[in-house]
Amino acid sequence: MEFKISKELIQELELLIQTKNDQQLEVLLNDMHHADIAEVLDELDFDEATYIFKVLDSDKTAEILLELEDDLRENILKRLSPKEIAEELDELETNDAADIIAELSQDLKAEVISELQDVEHAKDIVDLLRYAEDTAGGIMHKELVKVNENWNVLTCIKEMRIQAENISRVHSIYVVDDEDRLKGRLSLKDLLTTSSRTPINDVYIRKLNYVNIDTEDVEVARIMQKYDLEAIPVVDELGRLVGRITIDDIVDVIKEEADEDYQLAAGISQDVEADDSIIEHTKARLPWLVLALLGGFISVKVLGLFEGAMIEHGKLFFFTPLIAAMAGNVGVQSSAIIVQGLANNTLSGSVFNRLIKEVALSLLNGVILATILFVGSHYLLNVEIIIGVIVTVALISVIIIASLIGTFIPLLLDKFGIDPALATGPFITTSNDICGILIYFSIAKMILGF
Repeated sequence: MEFKISKELIQELELLIQTKNDQQLEVLLNDMHHADIAEVLDELDFDEATYIFKVLDSDKTAEILLELEDDLRENILKRLSPKEIAEELDELETNDAADIIAELSQDLKAEVISELQDVEHAKDIVDLLRYAEDTAGGIMHKELVKVNENWNVLTCIKEMRIQAENISRVHSIYVVDDEDRLKGRLSLKDLLTTSSRTPINDVYIRKLNYVNIDTEDVEVARIMQKYDLEAIPVVDELGRLVGRITIDDIVDVIKEEADEDYQLAAGISQDVEADDSIIEHTKARLPWLVLALLGGFISVKVLGLFEGAMIEHGKLFFFTPLIAAMAGNVGVQSSAIIVQGLANNTLSGSVFNRLIKEVALSLLNGVILATILFVGSHYLLNVEIIIGVIVTVALISVIIIASLIGTFIPLLLDKFGIDPALATGPFITTSNDICGILIYFSIAKMILGF
């Protein structure tokens, strides 16, 4: 059953903090999951959250630290000494500890690392800090289980028992040579059902998926999703096994990428949270709003070119919002399909064939929608047949052009290394609005001859 924060729980915690009843605080919180405690701390003020954080043991608070909102974690870390932060990091796996240290100032990083008790743990953390956070090296764990291809089954089991003590979960057993180069993986079933004297070289699986330390995290996610992997090994430039990436790390990558694409599609150019400051939100939203405003100015200018037509044929004006809206909606639909295909790596065939398919699809949709519009405008709005013909022809043309723009723009952005999610936001909507209005009145001009 999912944990729900109650008002009574918050009040009880606040009372225990005020009375400094540390023992009762521990009793109340120790049976709770660390993710639930993090939710509770987010509901308290910084001082109260910090107090609880210092009361609980490091083996509990280390996991809580990872689940906290960024601003709360930053404030708690400011209230901890380098030694106290190091005590938390000693309880974490290397990649999680490296993520925490990366948030600290340069001077504080050095102090915290010097306070780490486990020298090997400290070395691994420092090694991970060398890699960019959006690469396989930046999200991998150093903790793993590996065996040498020259060992026998009995030796492997003995060594695995020692290595597994520092690992929370064993996903795979990797096989390396004397130079630590990755050779394959070992099936636990084969290990348990094979004679203890059998050489590992005779039983390990030589074919396996792996990634390099500089592989982008989204590419790692794609590979793990494609092959349904719970973990994947990471190798360096020489093919040496240096770490592993687990599915929980990839879930975070997928979530972050989805959040980023959603914000870009909504016209938000920076990563912001709901609780961020007004200034941060303004910086993230304003650029695309300015673009939309400029697009609006262009639309007004285009309408101005046909001012005489609107005076002489006033009913043309009333269909302008409809044409612009349909252009924007069709463009967003087409671009969303392409962006999704690019993200999932499921697009196949040439660009030309893709565009031909969009023309056929948009033509079919356009004819159906234009028929509905023609009948509705004539019988419900009493619009003259000639105006109805102009609107329906314009609607079909606009739908085709908008779908082509919505298909081509994300492909073009992707080719130049720009996130194609931009094409599902105000950029595509504004450009299609302008094109839709221009096409509409151009067709009206050709038919009516003004």
